Amino acid sequence: MLHLAVFASGHGSNLEAIYNSIENGLLKGVELTLVISNNSTSGAIAFAKAKHISGIHLSLLKCNNDPKGLEDETLRILENAKIDIIALAGYMKKLPAEVITKYRGRIVNVHPALLPEFGGEGMYGLNVHKAVIAAQKKHSGASVHFVEGEYDTGKIILQEFCSVFETDTPELLAERIKKIEHRILPLGIQIIADKISNKVPVINT
Repeated sequence: MLHLAVFASGHGSNLEAIYNSIENGLLKGVELTLVISNNSTSGAIAFAKAKHISGIHLSLLKCNNDPKGLEDETLRILENAKIDIIALAGYMKKLPAEVITKYRGRIVNVHPALLPEFGGEGMYGLNVHKAVIAAQKKHSGASVHFVEGEYDTGKIILQEFCSVFETDTPELLAERIKKIEHRILPLGIQIIADKISNKVPVINT
């Protein structure tokens, strides 16, 4: 059984989708072992506690504004939990560089747009959907991708499309795309889990 850590900053709806996929047998060979949030009052932490999953508040501020301290503590927590895969599910911070290096090819993120468009710093939440509507795009969707050193730059694992309607507001588009995120993030995790289990290289194959 592979151990999964989920990093989340907000309500935790993608975390809940992952949990439900495991409980329903749709996501196999994976155990949700750990939830980490930079927000001590996040819904993600509350959800983890309600489901008796280890939920940890970890932030730069909590590490006395010491980036190296945050990096070391993140690695320590992940190693102690024997984490195999990391999923970023609405996580608003960059992972420390050494975490990305150690777990390269085993970290996935879900982004509420069709990358490579509408990605990068500042492109999160309603900002993404406002930009898509302002650009008069006919389609949007969500992307699951590997995490590299910069925001939203890793290789795309899978995407799902949806239409953008003239009557859409950012809120309406966000609601529709959130349902896509809930479907494809567990699928992306499964793809990586299957490759790890079968000892297949995850990236560049």
